[in-house]
Amino acid sequence: MALCDGIGCDGYVWRYLRRSLAPRRVLHAHYRGHGRSQAPRDPARVTIGDLADDLAAVLDDSGTARAILIGHSMGVQVALETWRRHRARVAGLVLVCGAASHPLRTFRGVRTLEDLLPTVERVLLRAPRLVNRLTRALLPTRLALAIAGRVEINRELVQPDDFRPYLEGLARMDVAVFLAILAAAGQHSSESWLADIDVPVLVVAGGRDGFTPPARSREMAASIPGAVFLEVLDGSHTAPIERPAEIDRAITSFIAEIQ
Repeated sequence: MALCDGIGCDGYVWRYLRRSLAPRRVLHAHYRGHGRSQAPRDPARVTIGDLADDLAAVLDDSGTARAILIGHSMGVQVALETWRRHRARVAGLVLVCGAASHPLRTFRGVRTLEDLLPTVERVLLRAPRLVNRLTRALLPTRLALAIAGRVEINRELVQPDDFRPYLEGLARMDVAVFLAILAAAGQHSSESWLADIDVPVLVVAGGRDGFTPPARSREMAASIPGAVFLEVLDGSHTAPIERPAEIDRAITSFIAEIQ
């Protein structure tokens, strides 16, 4: 198995799944500019295709011929792109709380983020050092956690210690790298070749996911031949740490059937 994170993430969402997957071998690499990985030498080399090629290189380095790719959020796009570019290396796909294309167009049900992103980039990149200092000071705080609870995560289900590593990891990211990858994810689409996917696929959606609404996941599953679909009705974009037992059971059962 290989785990594919969302943007700004370095593994927090897999906390429970990794335990459920043991003792299976699991690969987990950090994207460029994420976690323990350095920022790219070429700032433009942060497309979804670049991240997919990096994953193939990780498979090479680990001596893994084929793997089941498990993606969350933007990791869904990375997993799909890896299948397109390196399909002989992919044994199956688990696509969790993500979209097959242009995720910014349906963020919170509208395309405002996509429309505003160029302006946001221009403003924030005028003083990137200042922005980085502010995010590093403000993101890993109780206030940021409280805001996340009002905006997206299901606070009744999420333990603060499970979500705090996301805020801490995001705070460490360089704003220029984050915005470049966000723009690349917003432009990426795999819709034209979903019908060609010929490996087993499980699609998982959060019923109250505001970042990638569940309709996007249902559409993606309907476009992939034979895809299995699961909707966690009270799950948000962080459903894997909100309803871990339900999601982990579905993923491990899916893996057992195809291995």
